[in-house]
Amino acid sequence: MSDSKVSDWKFHGVRVVKGTELDVNTPQTQGMNRAAAITNARCGAEKLWAGTVVIHANAKTGAHHHGPVESVIYVVSGKARMRWGDSLEFTAEAGPGDFIYVPPFVPHQEINASDTEPLSCVLCRSGQDPVVVNLDIPVVEKPETVHWVDDIHPAPRES
Repeated sequence: MSDSKVSDWKFHGVRVVKGTELDVNTPQTQGMNRAAAITNARCGAEKLWAGTVVIHANAKTGAHHHGPVESVIYVVSGKARMRWGDSLEFTAEAGPGDFIYVPPFVPHQEINASDTEPLSCVLCRSGQDPVVVNLDIPVVEKPETVHWVDDIHPAPRES
């Protein structure tokens, strides 16, 4: 292998972003703290954005969406309660080890379901644009619980 190819990989290959070096200068939503790890500016990522989000005990975010961007949230610790819909009329919960998928343009709200422990998550998005559209929408008082289902794993049968 030529020396120039080795040199290219050295400076344009794998990047490690230390947890102590996350960038908090990213769009925020009331009730949460986002910090960017993988971005174009930090490591040359072209199609992905990744970072962390922390929601403090007994806190919730404002309603928002991320435009055309898909999001995946991985719950590291704590208990997440998600609400979504035009009036945040649907809800579901996730815990450590669970993944949450948020499609483009879906109004949603993240809630820490614990009164005492922070909710810590890893967040990945399908694009580099830091789209956060904070919404002022009417919110239903009692959302409908939705069980997480797909074509492979049918919903549990109610007795």
